Formats: sequence, C-alpha cells, structure tokens
Amino acid sequence: MPEIVSPEVADLLNEKYIKFNSLDFIATDPICIPHRYSQKQDIEISGFFAAILAWGQRKTIINKCSELLEKMDNAPYEFVKNANSNEIKKLETFVHRTFNFVDLLYFLEFFKAHYTKHASLESAFLNKGNKDENLKMNLIHFKEYFFSLEDSPKRTQKHISSPASNSACKRINMYLRWMVRRDNKGVDFGIWNSILPSQLIIPCDIHVENIARKLKLTTRPKADWKMAEEITNTLRILDPEDPTKYDFALFGMGIEKYFGT
Repeated sequence: MPEIVSPEVADLLNEKYIKFNSLDFIATDPICIPHRYSQKQDIEISGFFAAILAWGQRKTIINKCSELLEKMDNAPYEFVKNANSNEIKKLETFVHRTFNFVDLLYFLEFFKAHYTKHASLESAFLNKGNKDENLKMNLIHFKEYFFSLEDSPKRTQKHISSPASNSACKRINMYLRWMVRRDNKGVDFGIWNSILPSQLIIPCDIHVENIARKLKLTTRPKADWKMAEEITNTLRILDPEDPTKYDFALFGMGIEKYFGT
C-alpha cells in the first residue's frame, strides 16, 4: 500500500472531488434513478436496482432502470408490497444483459420478505454491531442474507457480489456510498445512520482502477476486493472520515479522460 499521497495528487483529487460532487453530476449518472423519489423505501429499492443493473453505458443503464420502474408503476415500494400476479406478469419481458425475469422475481420476493419485518434496507447490511474498520464482513453477511429464502435460484447469485470471492463489489459499494455518505452537495442521500462513511469502500470500476493506477494510489495488479481496500486505505490518508468522497474525483477523471485515455 502506498504510504503517502503527494501534495500534487492530493490537490488534484480535492479539485476534482469539488468539481464532480455537484448536482450537475446527477443527470447523467444512474444515481438519477433514486433521485426521482422522496420516500426512503422507494429510494432504497430504486437505488438498489440502479446499482445492480449498472453494467455498460450510463445512458443505457438509466433507460433500462426507467423501463423497469415504469413497469412497477413508478412506485417500487408499493409494488414490492402489494403487486398481484397480473401486475408482476408485466415484468416478464424485462431483461438487461444477463439479468432476467427469474432474477427480478427473486429480487422482488426478497424485498417483500425483508420489508415485512424491517422499515429500511439498511438493516440487511448490518453485521455484529457494525464496528469493523470497513464493510467486508457486512457484505459477506448481506449476500448470505439476500439468498436465505428457501427458493433462491442459483443463477441469480451472480448478480450480488461478495468479498468472500475476492470481488471488488463495485455495484454494492456504489450503492452503499449513495445511501450512507452525507454532505451538503445533494448527490449522495445520507439516509442511513448505522453505517459510517469512514467504513465505506471505493466502488472500483474501470475508471477508478485506471486513474488510481495513474496516481499511484494502488500497487495491486487487478481490480478485486484487495485493490478496492488498498485504494480506500490510501484515500484515508487524505480524509479518514470520508475516503470514498474521492470516488467522484477518480470516476470523473476517468470519464473526462484526464490522462488522455
């Protein structure tokens, strides 16, 4: 792990964090999907789908999420709780990449089971008091809990990553950033309180991976859980209480091809 961050890199990261952590960021990013809602549960459910379906171009992701939510009458929490068989049948044609109706049905079944007993999805991510430095054990617990229903299809498990397989868990970590981080910029929601921003792990997508290498924030050879941890731990040198705020900088620099590629 890099033991220091040069002043030049620190200044660049802070400059780009300020640039991209703004309301302008929302419109072209999948986070625009949960921003359509004000009820906590609607934000949680729509945000979860937006994160899990975040494969490929952002415009396509946003369009597919919009399609899905339209089929759910743009009221995901109400749909999860009360949809009848005819309403669920409207979802049969939904597909995005390898995510299909079988997977969607199980996601809805999980949400219904969870919200029957809990007011928020946050509780699904809590693990043994949640006192660890980061959320590795929480994410391992979450996948086990997510697939704990009796009829969980094996094929659907590939859509929920876990550090247990050394996955970088990009989509889940992105979702947690949305739900946990709080500031006055209006991008992340900050509606969960039992998980601390200091525990979050950077969502390590191709943009973050490439820019982190350019800035020597990681020495790891491939994007996996260990790389995500290493980048996050390096960023903690700059802000131990909120290291994943620099996701805006790394991702944004990747999108704008800061280094020309």
